[in-house]
Amino acid sequence: MPLLEETTLPQEHPPTVPVVIIGNGPSGICLSYLLSGYKPYLDPATVHPNPILYRKLQDTKHLPITEQDLEYLSEGLEGRSSNPVAVLFDTLLHPNADFGYKFPSVLQWRRDKQQHIPHLVLGRGTPGGAWHAMEGSMLTISLGIWMELPGVNYKDLTNGKRSDRATPEEISSYYCNYVKLKGLQKNFVDNTYVTSIQKLYRGHDGEGLENGGGALWEVRGYQQVQNDTHVPFCLFAENVVLATGASDSPVRLGVEGEDLPFVFHSISDLGLAVSQRKLDKNSDPVLIVGAGLSAADAVLCACNSNIRVLHVFRKRIDDSDLIFKQLPKTLYPEYHKVYNMIVNLFPDYTSFPEHCVVSFQSDMKCLLQGNNSLKAFKISMVLVLIGTNPDLFFLKGQGQYLGQDPTRPISCKQNPIDIDPYTFECTKEPGLFAMGPLVGDNFVRFLKGGALGIASCLLKRLKKKGKLISNGGNNIM
Repeated sequence: MPLLEETTLPQEHPPTVPVVIIGNGPSGICLSYLLSGYKPYLDPATVHPNPILYRKLQDTKHLPITEQDLEYLSEGLEGRSSNPVAVLFDTLLHPNADFGYKFPSVLQWRRDKQQHIPHLVLGRGTPGGAWHAMEGSMLTISLGIWMELPGVNYKDLTNGKRSDRATPEEISSYYCNYVKLKGLQKNFVDNTYVTSIQKLYRGHDGEGLENGGGALWEVRGYQQVQNDTHVPFCLFAENVVLATGASDSPVRLGVEGEDLPFVFHSISDLGLAVSQRKLDKNSDPVLIVGAGLSAADAVLCACNSNIRVLHVFRKRIDDSDLIFKQLPKTLYPEYHKVYNMIVNLFPDYTSFPEHCVVSFQSDMKCLLQGNNSLKAFKISMVLVLIGTNPDLFFLKGQGQYLGQDPTRPISCKQNPIDIDPYTFECTKEPGLFAMGPLVGDNFVRFLKGGALGIASCLLKRLKKKGKLISNGGNNIM
């Protein structure tokens, strides 16, 4: 594993790198692949089912997609992302996937080491990001093939498994192996915690900074090494990419008693309590708050362990926005099982639609508010699973000024970071980019578009400046 230099002591020239990526989940991995000289071309052996897009691709087939006009190629495409480049890249990798087709990718990948842009990917653990922390036995909401990254077939690394969906353990293993197979390890620095990012402007005499562009990003943090030793670091970056995902900070109810020791905000805490046999069929019920997939996973986990469940959520049972009503029954039978439990009577499970939590009490009781009624229950454990928010504490004002609404905190669904839709550069901060859940792409299938947009932008800019690097590696470790 690479080790960042100890650079907090005074020195004339702290290390400078063209690109620093914060986050080593699928977003950061995919961007590293594209910055490492891997370039997508139209595969001459394929035909895209969209005739207009195919004609455009044919006209410029000698050029890699990263050197083409992404706005022109994206024009008129529709898909389940609000970011046009995400829809473009998805339709190139999985043509007509939303119609149930399994057409092959129309892209052919070639490596050009002359087009390598030195970069570092800083992550808190090993490559794979939040996938390492997820409950290992649950199945992903997305199909396994939609979790794959360019150039490595998901099924090739999972021994051609039969199920279309995957466990988080399989996905995190795929991402770790992907980094090795594509020779990207030299770009990744594991167990690294960024504590501050700030823009520094070059002095009039130009001393102290190697870049002549007028401003650099100072990135500070520490790397956790053997024996839990923290090695601090400081480096400069010409460009910074935020790829930190959405799972840093659980959304809280904000009610009395939420900080009591029996109230948790992660499904892994339920798994731990079950494995340690702190809960069983004779325990008081577990209260699960939320109507999303994490809450459903918690319901399934508890019921499979014969633990009684009280399930509280604000929505009506017939609400069309209820996620269970939007998933195909054949592909997601377990979530339809939860919906069936909500609608019908089921042993050891009670649902409370259109209810909210009023308070938790130290005597292990909770108070619920329904339509004109208050109900009190004795419980053994609470799981509040109502979503997560990114934690951008290392940016000034926690990055709130970067949002589409700068008066509100960054939220992946309600207030994503405001970006140029084709370059993914923050509209309020040149040289700072964002991708993945931070810009509203919450599925791996679409976050890859951020990598295409950012890589295309940086390659064009560096080519214009005559600064493309051909040494094929980093020299700042």
